Amino acid sequence: MRITHRIGGKPWTGTAERSGDVYDPATGRVAARVDFASAADVDEAVAAAKAAFTGWRGASLAQRASVVFAFRELFNARKADLTAIVTAEHGKVLSDAAGEVQRALEAVEFACGIPSLLKGGFSENASTKVDVYSILQPLGVVGVISPFNFPAMVPLWFVPNAIACGNTVVLKPSEKDPSAANFIAELFAEAGLPDGVLNVVHGDKVAVDRILEHRDVKAVSFVGSTPIARYVYETGTAHGKRVQALGGAKNHMVVLPDADLDLAADAAVSAGFGSAGERCMAISVVVAVDPVADELVDKIRDRIADLRVGDGRRQGCEMGPLVTGAHRDKVVSYVDTGVAEGASLVVDGRGHPIDGDEGGFWLGPTLFDHVRTDMGVYTDEIFGPVLSVLRVPTYDDAVEVVNDNPYGNGAAIFTNDGGAARRFQNEVEVGMVGVNVPIPVPVAYYSFGGWKDSLFGDSHAYGPEGVHFFTRTKVVTSRWLDPSHGGVNLGFPRNT
Repeated sequence: MRITHRIGGKPWTGTAERSGDVYDPATGRVAARVDFASAADVDEAVAAAKAAFTGWRGASLAQRASVVFAFRELFNARKADLTAIVTAEHGKVLSDAAGEVQRALEAVEFACGIPSLLKGGFSENASTKVDVYSILQPLGVVGVISPFNFPAMVPLWFVPNAIACGNTVVLKPSEKDPSAANFIAELFAEAGLPDGVLNVVHGDKVAVDRILEHRDVKAVSFVGSTPIARYVYETGTAHGKRVQALGGAKNHMVVLPDADLDLAADAAVSAGFGSAGERCMAISVVVAVDPVADELVDKIRDRIADLRVGDGRRQGCEMGPLVTGAHRDKVVSYVDTGVAEGASLVVDGRGHPIDGDEGGFWLGPTLFDHVRTDMGVYTDEIFGPVLSVLRVPTYDDAVEVVNDNPYGNGAAIFTNDGGAARRFQNEVEVGMVGVNVPIPVPVAYYSFGGWKDSLFGDSHAYGPEGVHFFTRTKVVTSRWLDPSHGGVNLGFPRNT
């Protein structure tokens, strides 16, 4: 099967110079070939978006909202189809993919309210018979570069807001699981979105670099690893673009001595191994405050033993494969590194039973104890089902560990002490905080984003900050003359 671009509202009919394999992660077999865009192909998509911009920005707010709402209705009706696509190409189990699709739907529903979100301000008689008001206008052509781990949700963090604000879009999804982006574009076309407003190009660094360099692309939204996020930010801003680049993470879950340890163990397993750990908000470090570590590690170990790992399309499987064989091998290398550096390997995922084809990209849940902050399993974003337990004597030590980490995406605390929770939410240096909630991804009417090396740029994703990112403010000062006006005044204008 061939997966190709969608440019100007239609499947691309050109011939690709390069292409890549798309795998079924649960079997390890090639399921499709995806075209890789050349710089010229990206230029074609940007030209289509630019041509569509004038008409789309002139569409009324009511028209734009109606298209997004029609998309919402089609999307809701076809959720099962998109869920199956995500599982087939990413590997996450159907229940997890369904959760991703549902959270994507929430972001779409937020964008349906765009008429109220684009209201400016108005000051009557700011000076004598002078009115001042602000209006929010679209930027033009914007680029969206999305990662493999959420092939449906992350594009829909950006695309609905961007188009509802009046922009046109060139979307470059991950080449590892590209079909969800095409599915989304097809639904938008069915919903009545004019040709060229949303274009999809597939590929690798060649496509990314052309989006970042193209003079007609006014802004870029990106989600991925921190090194690439930094590159996207520096390259895009060097070419005069507005950029929001969300990077990697090393999310900590602090467990205080008064916490409900069964609740904490459930949360650690769910947040550490859901989606095979391929989440930027996954919990990868449990910071156990003395004296709870021994009991907590035992509870986590017991729960891991019962996890069913296998083909996400099979009934009862709770964790699927990793997205590619190369990524699986990289994660396995961290297990070897952790052992070599002296961490205690409590559960070795390399030996976990698998309910699936032996050729799949499997690694079972892995648990390390007695991890130090100088070990590779702690310092690096592994992006796989590897959970580390780090032991500290006090609450203050736990906060210091979190704040000393260069990443600042999210952190959670498990406690029954309201005072401790309040201190934590004020003192911890991350963008998203959970209190007895292990994965504190905000609802769609707030905004998603971290601090420090987890975010490059000033705007978080979706919600109010998403609307702000995809618009620019224009302030108008007006005076309508009446018969009393007259005379020349060369002095500096005064607000009197």
